[in-house]
Amino acid sequence: MPDHVFVLSSGEEIPIVITTRRGMRNMTLRPRVVPRREICLSKPWLTPTMSAMHFLERKRRWVENIYLRAPAKEPIIPGMKIEFLGRELVVVHDPMRRGNGYSSDGTQLILGGAADMFERRLRDVIMAEFLTTVREMVHTVPREIWPRRITVRDTTSRWGSCSTSGTISFSWRLAFAPLDVLRYVVMHELAHRRHMDHSPEFWAYVRELYGFGVERARRWLTVHGAQLHRYF
Repeated sequence: MPDHVFVLSSGEEIPIVITTRRGMRNMTLRPRVVPRREICLSKPWLTPTMSAMHFLERKRRWVENIYLRAPAKEPIIPGMKIEFLGRELVVVHDPMRRGNGYSSDGTQLILGGAADMFERRLRDVIMAEFLTTVREMVHTVPREIWPRRITVRDTTSRWGSCSTSGTISFSWRLAFAPLDVLRYVVMHELAHRRHMDHSPEFWAYVRELYGFGVERARRWLTVHGAQLHRYF
């Protein structure tokens, strides 16, 4: 039983993981819905736990909204049809197969290994192909805004980020979004290589990189983004 829980208006109890760090100045809050539902709360060394809990309570509306929007998890089982990176495929399990691969007609993704590793293998395949697709999109823009490094994460509150050091990170959940939506996020983060803000100049550069339809892709993510977390 966790030491602290956050009780949603629905009655669900979300465990709170409190981390104390030396040298930290401000508290940070990260509600997680994957791979488990928990709230990660980091606080400075001298900040009392009670103060951290009050800080969390002040953010209640925001936290409640995250868990309200998070969809119920949908298990993926052999024979199921899923769509990722613009393709609709049937996922198949072959316990006699050591590796993973596609059927000759390209309609099935065949995963080998033990049955209890089925979802893990599928996730690994999707993440690897997601990174390849992102790199291909990056290579369509001028070389001077290419990132120094690309990382893939499983985040709940941000689809992408760009650091001042030149590293760009993406949530691999975007693999379940339409390709034009994924491309919007890629262009958005690449635009930060020139403008580290959300100024009018930044948005103009996003539109220049993406082309026609950028607002439609952005709107899709706002409306349907929570559904990208329904698996795993």
